[in-house]
Parts: sequence; structure tokens; C-alpha cells
Amino acid sequence: MAWNSRRHHDCYRTSSAAKVHQVNPAELKFLPDQILIVDYDPRWPELFDREASRIRTVFAHRALQIEHVGSTSVPGLAAKPTIDLLLVVANSADEAAYLPSLEAAGYVLKVREPNWYEHRMFNRPDADVNLHVLSSGCEEIDRMLTFRDWLRKNSADRDLYARTKQYLAKKEWTSVQQYADAKTAIVVEIVARATAV
Repeated sequence: MAWNSRRHHDCYRTSSAAKVHQVNPAELKFLPDQILIVDYDPRWPELFDREASRIRTVFAHRALQIEHVGSTSVPGLAAKPTIDLLLVVANSADEAAYLPSLEAAGYVLKVREPNWYEHRMFNRPDADVNLHVLSSGCEEIDRMLTFRDWLRKNSADRDLYARTKQYLAKKEWTSVQQYADAKTAIVVEIVARATAV
């Protein structure tokens, strides 16, 4: 499985709630104290289910796959208290096919990345949710799910990742991307172990 060292599945937030960014990830800022790591909350799967149901209601068969990804999807893993969802569509570059439905469900487009798998990221103003949209067949989907599934079953790597995140969250960062980049080495190491079995 190829690894894009530029970043992994961390959440990306814009500095302006009203603006959609064609993104250079290094430009994305966050407020001081934004990187908050909390103990695993057993309510996170319920929050995912609620959001997935909201998406299914407006998407029906056009949602090819909806997955709970990111650290909140791994039982026992400390995380930023934001639910990350992955929505797989036929073509994430074709915003007309899904943007109106997501907007009707209360999601707001925050990030547009045409040069990184045509990734789009939405959130909802009234919930701590990031919705990542990728195209069917995108290699990043497999990598995200492999990483998640490995951490769900491998307590040693789950604990290693948690310790790394907690250590890095205490540092001062100028962007979310800087924090994500700092985790890259440990993520690459864990993904390598996951794909070697």
C-alpha cells in the first residue's frame, strides 16, 4: 500500500468558517489549545451512527460507503473529540452530485483539495464532526481503513499511537498540518506493520 508522506487522515480546519479553501494544508491554522486529546468516549460510535444515518437519509444509494475513521473510531484510543466520517462517492470531484444533498443535511464544505485525491472535507456548525469525501477506488480509503482496523486489534500499536499523540498535543503548533506531520513517522511505522501481516 502506498503511503503519502504529505499527511494522513487528521482533521483539517479552515481559519474562516465562511470560506472554502483550495488547500495548501500548511496554511490551515487553528486556535491556541485546539489540539485537545481526551480519553476514549464510548458514546463516539453512537455519534458516528447518528451522522451516518443523516447522510444515508439524503444520499440513499449514492453513498457507496460510509465509515467511522480517525481516532474516535478505535475503542480505547484517546482522541480529539471530533467524529471523523469517510463518505465514498463515485467521483468526489463531481460536487454537483453530492454537495446539495450534504448541504441539505446541514454540512458545510470547508476544504477542497483537487491535488490530493480530490478530497473534500465538510463539517456541521452544530456538531464536532468532520466528513471526508473521497472517490471510489482511491488508495487513501484502503490506507485509512487498514490503519483503523489494525489499531482496533493491536493494543501495543494503539497504546504507542496514543502516547505519541498525547506527547505531541502538548507542544505548540502553528497549524493542524504541522501537528499531523509530526505524527507521520509513527503512522508510517504502524501502517507498515499492518500491511506486513
